[in-house]
Amino acid sequence: MQDLKYRDFTAKLIPNIEKERIIGIRSPVMKSYCKELREEECRFDFIKELPHYYLEENGLHAGIITSISKDINVIIKHIEEFLPYVDNWATCDSMPPKVFAKYPEIVYPKILEWLDSRHTFTVRFGLVCLLSFFLEEQYKTEINAKVASIKTDEYYINIAIAWYYSYALIKQYETTIPYFETPVLGKWVHNKSIQKAIESYRISDQQKDYLRGLRLKR
Repeated sequence: MQDLKYRDFTAKLIPNIEKERIIGIRSPVMKSYCKELREEECRFDFIKELPHYYLEENGLHAGIITSISKDINVIIKHIEEFLPYVDNWATCDSMPPKVFAKYPEIVYPKILEWLDSRHTFTVRFGLVCLLSFFLEEQYKTEINAKVASIKTDEYYINIAIAWYYSYALIKQYETTIPYFETPVLGKWVHNKSIQKAIESYRISDQQKDYLRGLRLKR
């Protein structure tokens, strides 16, 4: 399944992973293989073999978790067993299962726990879950405050915070804009959030002009 050119391309996108730990398998091929394994008994043994060595093994692990059980609590259990071993944004961002949307009352308290973790990609996973499942019908105004309380120098957390706020500006503008009118985020996160929001076609021209005026210069 290896594609060496794709391996080189992937290595540039995920610089914190050693190149020798990347096989180089294109996404459609990985997705097809993942679907095959969802019907195989060997998947139960595979998810116990932690830590994995290759990036693609981690991606495969993330992809088959939801095939292990239909019980949301069991799914969360497997996710929490795997999270300490997640060491890159690509695996992390592919993990939130769609089934989370059906159980907000169970998932939300777990997200709050993940946001308090000392592990970079556990925190990032919580942020990705928030922007994926809790910015529309399940939105709570307290979420913005919780995310704003996360203070770190970790790039992969800060870029996820900016990603979250850009979505929050798009989907929950009225309750999110005060966080930029009276800045409570660090300068980098503040400006990156605005940059990402302005790039969206779902933000009006008037809103974009206003956001540009809220950029921090110092």
